[in-house]
Amino acid sequence: MISRSSIILRGPLLVFFCVIGIGSLSGQDMLLGSLNSVALEAELKTVKLYGAGGIAGLDSYQSGFYISDQGHILTVWSTVLDVDTLIAISSDGTRNEASVVGIDPNLEIAILATGKRPSGFFDWEQTVEAQAGERVLAFSNLFGIAAGSERSSIQQGNIMAITDLQARRGFIESVYQGKVYVIDAMTNNPGAAGGALTNVDGQLLGLLGKELRDNRANIWLNYAIPMSVLRVSIRQLLSGETITRAVDERTPADRPCSLADLGITLIPDVLSKTPAYIDLVQPNSKADRAGLQSDDLILFVNTTRIVSQASLIEELNYIDRADNLVLLVQRGRELKEFDLSGP
Repeated sequence: MISRSSIILRGPLLVFFCVIGIGSLSGQDMLLGSLNSVALEAELKTVKLYGAGGIAGLDSYQSGFYISDQGHILTVWSTVLDVDTLIAISSDGTRNEASVVGIDPNLEIAILATGKRPSGFFDWEQTVEAQAGERVLAFSNLFGIAAGSERSSIQQGNIMAITDLQARRGFIESVYQGKVYVIDAMTNNPGAAGGALTNVDGQLLGLLGKELRDNRANIWLNYAIPMSVLRVSIRQLLSGETITRAVDERTPADRPCSLADLGITLIPDVLSKTPAYIDLVQPNSKADRAGLQSDDLILFVNTTRIVSQASLIEELNYIDRADNLVLLVQRGRELKEFDLSGP
């Protein structure tokens, strides 16, 4: 059984709730009574995804679900996808290679293609809207415990609130800023991101979001993005359209920051999207005085998400040496913030 206290900020109201006894149910006895057949049918449409990761505390697995009879998979964008080929495993033991065919960097979702007909899929255009208080089911590869033909985890919960996600700087920044379902099932654990949220009739409601946590206050948010928010992007990605990052109207700084100025050397850039891992911190440099270390993974520069070494270098080009510069990094399994502003 899993329990964790959660705090949700919604406007000026602080809502505290403690969820006890929300468990992950697996195998033939996952759910009892009339929900059993519904849950099993929906679970067969989900997949366990395995890709990049496994170093510096990064998980190499997450969840997804089929959205077409051609084997397209909807999931969240993450460093797990930073490989040419992923492995998608269904609970019936089917093992397919999958590749990324499209990403929406603004919603942080991705479409994968297997080229194989799945045993079942969710009709993403025929989804329904959830209501506050509604009972829901969450399907995911929670903790990566289902590596082969084992069934994924199924969690029962309720929609606690329907609100806008507006994560602020100083907490944990979310690229996605929009409508979410806040749920009381512990879907912020490793491997759950990208899973499916359904009602008790098995109708698709949303995509389980990525982990959001304020490391200083130990605040966790369990949420899903409604399918109504994702439909336009899914349609574009399936048709082969490219979705670019929202237009950046900034101009390069006159005296832009550089990694050399900060005293940071990254690991060799050998992949198409090599993560921004720090290989070396120069002694007595800005980075050294701020407390950065080798093997730190840079995730944010101020409020901008860093997805690769190239995006880090590009973002620094817009920041003057006299401007504020705050880096959010992952160190092991912790998120840490470092201020490198000033001379």
